[in-house]
Amino acid sequence: MPASKVWVTGLTVGAIAAVAVLAVQADKGPHPTATAAARPSASASQGAHPEPTKTAAPAAVPSASGTGRRIVYSVGQKRVWLVDAGDKADRTFTVWPGTVNPDPGTYSVSVRTEATQGSDGVQIEHVIYFGVKSGLNIAFSNAVDGSSPPPAAGKQTSGIRMSKADGTALWTFGTTATKVRVVS
Repeated sequence: MPASKVWVTGLTVGAIAAVAVLAVQADKGPHPTATAAARPSASASQGAHPEPTKTAAPAAVPSASGTGRRIVYSVGQKRVWLVDAGDKADRTFTVWPGTVNPDPGTYSVSVRTEATQGSDGVQIEHVIYFGVKSGLNIAFSNAVDGSSPPPAAGKQTSGIRMSKADGTALWTFGTTATKVRVVS
């Protein structure tokens, strides 16, 4: 066998041994676990929007959010609650608001659109419209591809985005005329 082939074989065996050692070390370390809120996201959005997560102890429904079956959206907490008729939150999750927020108050789901293109050019689904501000329709939605891109620089957007799983849950809960309570 020529010396160059011996040299290449030796390097290959050494590299395989090094990878095997690293694999064993990695297997002994901590392993990430998937959560109910885990979803794919666009790589460009990683630094712009932190991944929404469900908390271990769900945040309490804001006391000034009314009573009865409703969707509660806290602008300050960037959180939504789906509240049943008995005033119990069936689900709560964080969201990514656009650049234009709805004013605090009581609204109703006016229109539902299964899928469309958002004003930021992203394909969205589970669109639930409930208000208007500054000439923009305020709506909940999720990106079809699961991403949460940052709002375009200098562009006003009014969509309130969420993960696909949360978007599906909100779509099921938020039928036309469902009350939406926006709090600070």
